Amino acid sequence: MATRTERITKRTVDSAQPRGKPFIIFDAAVKGFGVRVMPTGARSFVLEYRPGAGGRSVAKRRLTLGRYGAMTVDQARTAALNALAHVRLGSDPQAEKSGERASPTVGDLIGLFRAEHVDAKLKAGTTQGYKIALEKLRAAHGGIKASQLTRAQVAALHARMRGNPYGANRFLAITSKLYSWASDRGLLPEGYANPAAKIGRYKEESRERFLTSEELARLGDGLREAETVGLPWTVDEKMPKSKHAAKPENRRTPISPFAIAAIRLLILTGARLREILHARWEHIDLERGILFLPDSKTGKKPIFLNAAALAVLADLPRIAGNPHIIAGAKHGAPRFDLRKPWAAVTRVTGLDGLRIHDLRHSFASVGAGASMSLPIIGRLLGHSQAATTQRYAHLADDPMRVAVETIGATISAAMAGRKK
Repeated sequence: MATRTERITKRTVDSAQPRGKPFIIFDAAVKGFGVRVMPTGARSFVLEYRPGAGGRSVAKRRLTLGRYGAMTVDQARTAALNALAHVRLGSDPQAEKSGERASPTVGDLIGLFRAEHVDAKLKAGTTQGYKIALEKLRAAHGGIKASQLTRAQVAALHARMRGNPYGANRFLAITSKLYSWASDRGLLPEGYANPAAKIGRYKEESRERFLTSEELARLGDGLREAETVGLPWTVDEKMPKSKHAAKPENRRTPISPFAIAAIRLLILTGARLREILHARWEHIDLERGILFLPDSKTGKKPIFLNAAALAVLADLPRIAGNPHIIAGAKHGAPRFDLRKPWAAVTRVTGLDGLRIHDLRHSFASVGAGASMSLPIIGRLLGHSQAATTQRYAHLADDPMRVAVETIGATISAAMAGRKK
């Protein structure tokens, strides 16, 4: 490439006429600093230098500082001097710039994280939440360099989700986990600050709901109706084809006995949904009344079966070729979910908004209300940490209330005994 040397000024750059081939005008004052002129007329500032202390034995590198117009001559000269200072301290600006170009984007990082951590190490029930949050991040900033994602950008995404505080906070936690994982894997520059850190979480309203005795009775009635005569369904009488529908007294749909059994086992054991749906007959020890799960959210886990749960299992048919307790429609497979039967049951019983997971909370609330210890409740639920069970502490009988009732009952009984 042709070159010449002179003092680079704005006039020098403006007056440089394009040629058939690119050429560089080097500055007479700052060694290696120059302006490159392309045949198209485009001009950009460059810096040529030799990295390290090898002298002329080391090949020159050329660093592009910026385009003329977006950068002034004075700005380019300052950038060149700064780059040369870093070279004298042992840095190689061009290699660092090339490395930055090769660094992963946010989208690349998400792909690696999903393949190596989410899909490889997390439970199936957990991965869905991760995938939803990560896709939101990818849609917003997937194309930028992972090391350039800022706290302000993550905070802005978090703010857009404020209508769903729980989802917004899970997004923040998963983004933070993504960057912690990437940092541990050496995919980010040393010392890079996690962009999801120091962002305040939204206050979450408790989503727990506990069934009252009256609601439990309604649920029981609804399940019996569903497995016998079936649950009623409605028809929009205004629709043209409504006249062909079954008579009102015949508009009932029975629910699968396996779906009914699953709901009953959930409320009677406090187990998680997937623990019941994926359980196999071979896992049951009827003599000891235990369902041994080889794997669960917290690893190997025993589910203790009371007499009512054992009765549910005794009434449930075993399907040839299907090892699962809650058999699905597909041969040999478990039931996938309980969405439709659960929606039908809650609609008929007036328990709209009740989640399947609330059955687990209700199981724990009954135990807490019966003055069972939190460690025992935690073991029944399969909690790995005592702090998880602590949420049910407020449901236990107040010791002061128990004491005053006991004293009052004793005194009342004594006084009643003296009546003639």
